[in-house]
Amino acid sequence: VSTALMTWKGLMLATFSESPVVVVLSGSMEPAFYRGDILFLELHPNPPISSGDVVVYKLGDRDIPIVHRIMDVHEEKDTVYMLTKGDNNRVNDRGLYPRGQLWISPKDLMGRVWFYIPYVGIITIWLNDYPILKYLLIGGMVVVALTSREPQS
Repeated sequence: VSTALMTWKGLMLATFSESPVVVVLSGSMEPAFYRGDILFLELHPNPPISSGDVVVYKLGDRDIPIVHRIMDVHEEKDTVYMLTKGDNNRVNDRGLYPRGQLWISPKDLMGRVWFYIPYVGIITIWLNDYPILKYLLIGGMVVVALTSREPQS
């Protein structure tokens, strides 16, 4: 457990992202990314975010981050504002933003996608969509833990 935590913290420091790994949960970015793809994020200031980059952002009151492409970048008074859209969506994301908000800002970003592994995260989706699988997995782990014996010396 401590090794996993240290690895996660190391990834956070190396990528400048609070959540350096996410799983794609919807089909809004198909064909670029599919449900279950694992995305690795970075939030380095150089190179700057630009149109065409795929980013993950989180809006204040929503728990689930959104993976979409930047369609337009608008600079105003040393601040960069971005308009996003899913590749598989017909319209931009302004309907997802809070009322009156036309752009997302850098504070909304969790990171920019720099690497991905296809479909590996589908297990996470299955465990959330079908809770019985989660209970079967936990039950199986308990059975293995209770029935395994330590070697006798």
